Amino acid sequence: MALSFCGNDRGSNAYSVDKGVLDNGCFVDALNLVPHVFLLFITFPILFIGWGSQSSKVQIHHNTWLHFPGHSLRWILTFTLLFVHVCEIAEGIVSNTWMESNHLHLFMPALMGFIAATTSVVYYHNIETANFPKLLLALFIYWILAFITKMIKLWKFADASLGVQHLRFCITALLVVLYGLLMAVEINVIRVRYVFFANPQKVKPAEDLQDLGVRFLQPFVNLLSKSTYWWMNPLIIGAHKRPIELKKIGKLPIAMRALTNYMRLKDSYEEQRQKTEDPDKSPSIWKSMYRAFGGSILLSSTLRYMADLLGFAGPLCISGIVEHLDNSTEIDRTNKTANMTFGVYFMSSTELLQNTSVLAVLLFLALVLQRTFLQASYYVTIETGINLRGALLAMIYNKILRLSTSNMSMGEMTLSQINNLVAIETNQLMWFLFLCPNLWAMPVQIIMGVILLYYLLGDSALIGAGVILLLAPVQYLIATKLADTQKSTLDYSTDRLKKTTEILKGIKLLKLYAWENIFCDRVEETRGKELTSLKTFALYTSMSIFMNAAIPIAAVLATFVTHAYIEEVRLSPAKAFASLALFHILVTPLFLLSTVVRFAVKALVSVQKLSEFLQSDELGDDSWRNTEMSMSLEVGKKYKHHGDVSAHTKICTLSRVNDGFFTWGSNLSTLSDINIRIPTGQLTMIVGQVGCGKSSLLLAMLGEMQTISGKVYWSKWSLISICIKNRYSVAYAAQKSWLLNATVEENITFGSPFNKQRYKAVIDACSLQPDIDLLPFGDQTEIGERGINLSGGQRQRICVARALYQNTNIVFLDDPFSALDIHLSDHLMQEGILKFLQDDKRTVVLVTHKLQYLIHADWIIAMKDGSVLREGTLKDIQTHDVELYEHWKTLMNRQDQELEKVFLQTTLERKTLRRAFYSREAKSQTDDEDEEEEVEEDDDDNMSTTTSRRSKIPWKMCCRYLSSGGFLMVFLMVLSKLAKHSVMVAIDYWLAAWTSSNPHNQSLHRSYVPVFIILCGAAIALCLITSLTVEFLGVAAATNLHHNLLNKIIHAPIRFFDVTPLGQILNRFSADTNIIDQHIPQTLESLTRSTLLCLSAIGVIAFVTPAFLIALVPLTVAFYFIQKYFRVASKDLQDLDDSTQLPLLCYFSETAEGLTTIRAFRHEARFKQRMLELTDTNNTAYLFLSAANRWLEVRTDYLGAVIVLTAAVAAIWTSSQSGLVGLGLTYALTVTNYLNWVVRNLSDLEVQMAAVKKVNSFLSTESENYEGSMDVSQVPKDWPQHGEIKIQDLCVRYDTMLKPVLKHINAYINPGQKVGICGRTGSGKSSLSLAFFNMVDVFEGKIVIDGIDICKLPLQTLRSRLSIILQDPVLFSGSIRLNLDPECTCTDDRLWEALEIAQLKNMVKALPGGLDAVVTEGGENFSVGQRQLFCLARAFVRKSSILIMDEATASIDMATENILQKVVMTAFADRTVVTIAHRVHTILTADLVIVMKRGSIMEYGKPEILMEQEDSLFASFVKADM
Repeated sequence: MALSFCGNDRGSNAYSVDKGVLDNGCFVDALNLVPHVFLLFITFPILFIGWGSQSSKVQIHHNTWLHFPGHSLRWILTFTLLFVHVCEIAEGIVSNTWMESNHLHLFMPALMGFIAATTSVVYYHNIETANFPKLLLALFIYWILAFITKMIKLWKFADASLGVQHLRFCITALLVVLYGLLMAVEINVIRVRYVFFANPQKVKPAEDLQDLGVRFLQPFVNLLSKSTYWWMNPLIIGAHKRPIELKKIGKLPIAMRALTNYMRLKDSYEEQRQKTEDPDKSPSIWKSMYRAFGGSILLSSTLRYMADLLGFAGPLCISGIVEHLDNSTEIDRTNKTANMTFGVYFMSSTELLQNTSVLAVLLFLALVLQRTFLQASYYVTIETGINLRGALLAMIYNKILRLSTSNMSMGEMTLSQINNLVAIETNQLMWFLFLCPNLWAMPVQIIMGVILLYYLLGDSALIGAGVILLLAPVQYLIATKLADTQKSTLDYSTDRLKKTTEILKGIKLLKLYAWENIFCDRVEETRGKELTSLKTFALYTSMSIFMNAAIPIAAVLATFVTHAYIEEVRLSPAKAFASLALFHILVTPLFLLSTVVRFAVKALVSVQKLSEFLQSDELGDDSWRNTEMSMSLEVGKKYKHHGDVSAHTKICTLSRVNDGFFTWGSNLSTLSDINIRIPTGQLTMIVGQVGCGKSSLLLAMLGEMQTISGKVYWSKWSLISICIKNRYSVAYAAQKSWLLNATVEENITFGSPFNKQRYKAVIDACSLQPDIDLLPFGDQTEIGERGINLSGGQRQRICVARALYQNTNIVFLDDPFSALDIHLSDHLMQEGILKFLQDDKRTVVLVTHKLQYLIHADWIIAMKDGSVLREGTLKDIQTHDVELYEHWKTLMNRQDQELEKVFLQTTLERKTLRRAFYSREAKSQTDDEDEEEEVEEDDDDNMSTTTSRRSKIPWKMCCRYLSSGGFLMVFLMVLSKLAKHSVMVAIDYWLAAWTSSNPHNQSLHRSYVPVFIILCGAAIALCLITSLTVEFLGVAAATNLHHNLLNKIIHAPIRFFDVTPLGQILNRFSADTNIIDQHIPQTLESLTRSTLLCLSAIGVIAFVTPAFLIALVPLTVAFYFIQKYFRVASKDLQDLDDSTQLPLLCYFSETAEGLTTIRAFRHEARFKQRMLELTDTNNTAYLFLSAANRWLEVRTDYLGAVIVLTAAVAAIWTSSQSGLVGLGLTYALTVTNYLNWVVRNLSDLEVQMAAVKKVNSFLSTESENYEGSMDVSQVPKDWPQHGEIKIQDLCVRYDTMLKPVLKHINAYINPGQKVGICGRTGSGKSSLSLAFFNMVDVFEGKIVIDGIDICKLPLQTLRSRLSIILQDPVLFSGSIRLNLDPECTCTDDRLWEALEIAQLKNMVKALPGGLDAVVTEGGENFSVGQRQLFCLARAFVRKSSILIMDEATASIDMATENILQKVVMTAFADRTVVTIAHRVHTILTADLVIVMKRGSIMEYGKPEILMEQEDSLFASFVKADM
């Protein structure tokens, strides 16, 4: 047929205009072409010339972006316009098939219209980004012309009495409306921007965009980029070249920042508070949330409804396509004349929808739209959820800063509660918001689904729906059970972690006593309970997965079998496969419903907890802090002096308290009748016994306590001077030292500007320099909870340094000397307090127990039992209260005597710090967590190799994990998975064959039923087996990995623990084990299921229409690149999310601990600011992560839609058997659901396999050689009988890589001798003690004990026959019996005897339970001295003839030390005792002294002889120690 614009049908004169030009339909269509051609002619030159040259030169940066008015409306209208054009083209083409010759005018104008509409939106986008509104004139003219020409067409149609029943009339009417609206939008832009007037309105881009730090562009890009996340491309593709860092994701847009959302939530919260008459009734958080974020939730729900309704287009289109494939008969042209107007055919909409190709395109469009709406809905809810979480965190934080201290100290509001609010409750609410649109979308989806099923299948559909509804509560039940099991698993794992931590902390002791296996069994026992709980968890999880897979099969079975027996009509393929697709749609909401309901219940609980917290008590307003000076007017009144203390001393007071009664909450006053004053610029000391209220007095003056009556006055002039220095802040060092998670320098400067001179002076005053020198990065080392653990004294000195450094007028120091030894205390008093602070004329209030410093005080306040006993100068007290003064004098003398024996605690602290670092040097500070194993493979680490490594899937670790699960389980899993999916395909294939069978033979029809039932039954059974095998494979792998890890670590050499940070080892047992236990099995299950589903679907489609395979190649390539880029980016973003979450959580608990300090310093604003920054950083990472997930899902969904389209088109063109086509299309629909899960699970698995990798890296550590070359039977039962020790040419090192620490040592110790070893720190004393136990690498020489070389003995035998007391007393949680004799080999009498020798018998007897009395973690319920005595008793229980004491008296006071010395001399009289001393006077009575220096023996002999030699090292040590 010849092509001609108006067609050349016989007998029609298409080109005649006799009846008038406009009455020729073809001419009107030609007229419609004009506007489109006009637009293309005008815009192409502008686009090519303008932007072609511009974009090549300069990349338009996003800080110039702006949106013209009506931006989103224009995009929506244009998309609608494009859709209507597609319908017009389809209508034209289909109508054309009814004509004799081709009529181009039926579809050509529509095609041009489509191109013009696309051009218009590209053109508009470019004008907008360049901000050049004058060029919009071209568009304006186009809309007017198009509107006019379409109006003419519509008018002519109406003239010819065509109406709504004709499709072309409807389309034309729609186009008129759309062009009219677009014209209005254009007029609006020109109006608002005054484009053609003299002074056009200047428009700036959004203020966040001008800030180049904002990289999250979702709110600013155009609609198309918004819905496809196109703006994410550079980030996701760039991640391949170099990892995404925090810098790369920048800041959040203003509307999403925590502060903005906090203001929104707080305003609606406060508004409610003001409205309620009842002051006790708390404002509803639900209402506040709705007011603040309701709009977004409504938007999201609307999008969700649209997506759900579009979802039903899939099954209906399939039904249409399959049905019309059967009935596609030759077109009947007979009745066409009836519908001829203007010489062309006008069709109704139903006729169009009977065309299979049209249905295929519609199906494709519906899928694309449905997925776009769905992802948009997800994104909106996630963004709202994140905004809500940010707002809630800010609300909680602001509340924490105002919490009354009594709430914290009385335990009404514990740290763990606050941590739970932050970590759990806010997240619960966030998750609830994520899932909240489901609550109202799902019921609608279910009802719609059931109605459609009923329409397709009649009554039998209700039976299928009934099966689904009946089984839904079962799923809910399983879900609640799952949650409970998870709770109990968590309890067990917390318990196991506690025990593991204890073992790791006391590993040295356990190895020295050969007890590691006993304690290892304790952990294994707890792990056993945890595994039982995990098995229950696995069972419920697999039940849940099974239900999810089996319900649709059961429903389909019930429906189709009933249908075969009830209905007379045979089931057609169209109906069968449409209902199959519907069942697939129905299952998802039902499966999710249980989860959503569970989250809703949790959210209710969380809101309850939050509102209780927000209602809890706050501090009263202290007006002296709030710059109101009302009370200072009274300063001029006569000051009522206390007692008869020198009324004539004229002192200018900074602060005074009148008749103060203060309390910590319960109405009993802690401080009563307080009348004191603090003189300005002088040193005031507060003294008194423990617990008499000294610290409380400071806090009362800071306004932290509740005032029952009385007032605290701060004098006016001092307030003014404080204002000048630093607004009302008090530098306060609390009794319990509090550090930030920050560097040492940041802890000291604490937000003040850095002044080098002042900083150095403060560090010297607190003698911190030696400690700082020991830290790996000096004062830039991170300390605090997550940093390096400092000792108590070091922490305290840093806190004091912070108070000194602050430039404030008032300094409160609460017992700053408690953890310091005498040298440091004196230095701090002289240099810090007397010199540094007094030179500045600062007012100092010092609480102390050290009475010898009273002589320095200008003013003294003595307290007793919560009230003031005396105040005045020392002279006043000496004259007026002789008794008190005498009492002080005796106390001072006693303190002085104790101080003569110098207390060397600090050197010890520094030593432990030094050991911690010196032993790590060998590893040169590389944290082996991130050492990639592949690094060795190629050293030239250029870009391409890192890229390939980052996109590789860790197959090696997957194999490792599966092999831990056992070969049998893996084999079962693979087999059952393959069988299940084969059976599933078989069911659907059988259904296709059944429905395509002869329609009239009812008996043949029913003969298909038994096989169908058998297949469905098999499928359900296999579902159960697969879900069980995967979960239990997971349990088996978890069991093996943990067991091996624990054994490896417990038996590792002691060097391993010196080199590897404790936190890192614990991480393997906590976070990584948790991932292996609970997360990997589920990910693995989901991954294998979705992958096999996709593969079986593609296989089925290829089987039905082999032509599909051609299209599969480009699709596979696209999919490969999408997943490759996404996995790398997702992993980076996941890491960023995790790494930014921890500081945020720690910051909350840190603030809660240091409340009093923050408030005294008045630094609340700075801390709030920091909290907002941390929240925003974490939210940015999370938002990017969720945007990346949407990026992936939109792309895989579009790929899925293309697969459906190609499958449908291939099926239509090759016109296969209708049943099989239905089968292929139903499978193609499932692909869209599962493609993104394949990638998501793959990237999750990749992240989770890192845990297996980390655990695996520890499994390769060398164990100690426990065997020895002698057999246990060759060692005498009572060895060592005498305790004779020969050391011959001994050389020892900690590691083969390191220098020897002992060099060629020779010594001989007689049985029963008492030997003392001394030397400076680092001389090798402790290394020698470890050599006796073969804990270090003896690479030359030997130690012979009672004739046996100890290196030949099995370790267990050697270590169980010697005793040692370490310098740090270690106790384990449990009973006293467990601590003395964990092997349970001794009688009670022997244990009591040991306790009696250690002077503990009476104390233990007094405890409830005696020997079975509880020991808390680390022995915290005993004092340090008592703990050391327990260690002595422990050594005595093991009646060994050799005892080694390693600086055992370093951490105890004089009295306990004397007891220890006596005990050792009497109870161990006949045994060999080797004492390593760091106070030399403890070994003056020894039989033999060995003096060591740098790993060699310098002096060896009796102490008396060595003392006589003037120049001996020993003599110099003794002198220094006196």
